[in-house]
Order: sequence, then structure tokens, then C-alpha cells
Amino acid sequence: MHHMLSKIRAHLERVATLETDTFEERRHKVTLLVLVGICFWASIIWGTMYLAILGPTITVSITYGFTFVIGAALLVFFATKRFALLLYPFFLMILWNPIAMQWSLGGFAASGDLMTWSILAPFCALMFQTARKAVWWFCAYLVLLAISLAFDDQFQQLALPLSHRTSMLFFGMNIVGPSVAIFLTMMYFVNAFRREHERSEALLLNILPAPIAERLKEGDEVIADAHRDVTILFADIVGFTKLAEEKGAEQLVVLLNAVFSSFDRLTAQYGLEKIKTVGDAYMVAAGAPEPRPDHIEATANLALDMRAEAARVSEGLGVPLSLRIGINTGPVVAGVIGERKFAYDLWGDTVNTASRMESQGVKDCIQLTESTYQRLKSTFECEERGTIAIKGKAEMQTYFLIGRRS
Repeated sequence: MHHMLSKIRAHLERVATLETDTFEERRHKVTLLVLVGICFWASIIWGTMYLAILGPTITVSITYGFTFVIGAALLVFFATKRFALLLYPFFLMILWNPIAMQWSLGGFAASGDLMTWSILAPFCALMFQTARKAVWWFCAYLVLLAISLAFDDQFQQLALPLSHRTSMLFFGMNIVGPSVAIFLTMMYFVNAFRREHERSEALLLNILPAPIAERLKEGDEVIADAHRDVTILFADIVGFTKLAEEKGAEQLVVLLNAVFSSFDRLTAQYGLEKIKTVGDAYMVAAGAPEPRPDHIEATANLALDMRAEAARVSEGLGVPLSLRIGINTGPVVAGVIGERKFAYDLWGDTVNTASRMESQGVKDCIQLTESTYQRLKSTFECEERGTIAIKGKAEMQTYFLIGRRS
């Protein structure tokens, strides 16, 4: 069932939308097309029924008049894909036509309250237009309703003699018809809105960690957290500048996408947070925004797998590819900055030192600070590099992460 509905939706989007339409424009066009299609076929059924029961009366002409006008509007819409060329003819006809039919049949009782269909005009205006415009459509509906109530006695004089069964048939059709139209329209509209919401949620989670996104949605205006124990990893492609000069734009993007997409999968696998990419540098945090006791071990495992994955991508693309990776552990400040484009980032000496471990590291090596090494040495094989001068800092004792202990 779901597969069939998806195929129908895809077909409607092909015939009703332009490639340049936004997601919201596509949703509006297809929803309107569904509603107009229901009313178009309903007018054919109603007109045929009236013709069979009443004969060739003015009511039949009014009913088929709706069919003709809406049919023409649909043809214009399919040719131009312009939303307004279908919206306004439909609003005018669905507002006025049922009331004209009701008057011609002899008022409320004789028509089976036919003007129930007219409520679709203000109802749809709420979906497709602003609330202010919807108020005007609703006021027009109320004016026509007031006229119908005020002159119902005069309209009753036009009523044809109908059996009670026929009157109840009219009444039932005019309750069921608008109800079905509203239900099917709302069902599509709500499903489309849910898909858009899920898409927006997925995009938000691609930008921000889930706990931070939840806090923003709950109304937190300033998000700033101090974390006492976090591990930061920086990875960088060695010789990227030269590589960028040798490769074309498309080849370069394909390469970066292959590398960073594989890193994204590994980061998600270990439950860590990708913070950002800057050029060919890739930054990951463990222990923020959610604390975890194994953040150092998880980062070490990620680093080893990233190095292996880079070798695999290098072989697959036939491009020499090597990484420098630096890791450091300590306190950081984390928060969200920006008003239009949010960014979750981390700051502090821990971050700066991790960046230095990468930039002053060695090709195909994972360089650790003393603080990280001391908490890894029992479970991972490490090798002392020695004391090196770190830019902007004093000399530091550093180590290389070799692999996992058996």
C-alpha cells in the first residue's frame, strides 16, 4: 500500500511541479491537485445524478459549468505548472458554484445542504495562503451563507417535488463528499509535512549533535558548556595542496567526499561527534556534548580505523593518500555560535594542542600528548617519539599510537 501511494505521489509530482520548485511549492501543488481532482470528478458524478433524477434543469447546467471551468483550469495548470492559475479558479468556483446549485434546487432542505462544499474555499486558503487571506474567504462564505438563510423561503418555491429517499440521498452525498475531500487532502498534506519535518530534522542533526539540537528546539538561546574531560582528534591529508594542484575540481571533490564520508561512518560507528571539516582537516570530539568514560579509547580506535580507511580509499582511487593524526585530552568549552547558520564548536588549550599534534606530526602516524598516552598505554601499543618543540607552546613529550594490544 505504501509503495503504491509513493508511486502515485511521484507521478503527481512529475505532472504538477517544476524542477525549480522548492519542497513547499511541490507540496502545495500536489495537495491542490489532489483536492481539485476530487472535486472535478465529484462534479461529474453529481451532474450525472441530477440529470438522471431531475432531467435537464438549470442545476445540471450549473454543475457541469463547474466541471468545464475546473477542467479548463487543470489543462492550463498542466501546461504552465503555475499554482495561481489553478488556485483562484478553484477557490471561486468551489465557493460560488455549490451555493448557486443550492439556490436552484430550492434551498437547504431540498438540496441536502449542498453549500457544505463551499467551506472548502476558506479551508484550503488556510493551507495554501496566509491567515489574513483565509479570513477574507471565510467572510465571503459567511456572507453567502447569510443570504442563503435570509432568502431560503423564496428559494424553496423553486424546489421540485422529491421523495424523502432522494432528499436523504442528496443530504448524504453532500456530507460524505466534502468530508472525503477534506480527509484525503489533509492526509496527503500532513504526510507531506511529516516528510518535510523529518528531512529538516535529518539536516539539523547533520549540523548539530542531537542533544544540542534538542536544547535549541526547546528554546535555549545561549548554549555554552564546560567539559572537564574530552578527547579531541584532528586528521589532515598530507600534501593536500600539491594534490589539489594536480587534480581537477571534480576529481578533488570526489576524493575528499570518499575520504570524509568514510570518516563520517567510522565516527558514527564509535558514537563520537564530528565537529567540522576545514579544507582537508577533519575534527572529532569524544566526551562532548555527552560525557562518556571510554572517550579516549574510542578516539584511539577511531584514529587507527581512519588510517586504515585512508589506505583503502587510496588504493581504490589510485591516489597516494596519507594522513597525519593528532590527539589530545583535557578540558574544553563547547557551545553554539551563529544566528542564521548554527555551528557547534569547541575551544580551549586542549583543542589547540590537539591541532598542534596533527600539524607537527609525522606522515601516516598518530601523535599523542602525554595526558592521552598515560591513559592509553595499558590497552594500546604506543611508542615514544620524544620531546618536540610545539609552536606557541613549550617543548612537549609526545608519543605515537601504534595499535591495539592483543
